[in-house]
Amino acid sequence: QVRVVESGGGTVQAGGSLSLSCTASGSTASTATLNIQGWYRQRPGNQRELVATISSGGIANYAEAVKGRFTISRDNAKNMVYLQMNSLKVDDTAVYYCNAFVYDTRYGLMSATREDYWGQGTQVTVSS
Repeated sequence: QVRVVESGGGTVQAGGSLSLSCTASGSTASTATLNIQGWYRQRPGNQRELVATISSGGIANYAEAVKGRFTISRDNAKNMVYLQMNSLKVDDTAVYYCNAFVYDTRYGLMSATREDYWGQGTQVTVSS
């Protein structure tokens, strides 16, 4: 079973900073790898949306709304992904979720499967 755990949320004033961490653990088949993809968020009254993702090689992708303010990074040795959030805005208030997935090639590369896992979420509240 795979477990994804986020930490680091909290309340901060607009313009402030917060840092989130995500770790994933669990047993997988010998043909499978566990990867942390990145961060999503769900703002009040909205659907879950992408915030930032990072490949195992360190290539980052950001939502337009957070570009230049958020930085995603990873430590592959620890299987952890981080999100540094600077210049926070009230509109960044949301529950932030970490996404991880298991990629399994037991049936060959052409039939590889992916199973996604989510953490319980961590609340980020930005006050004006």
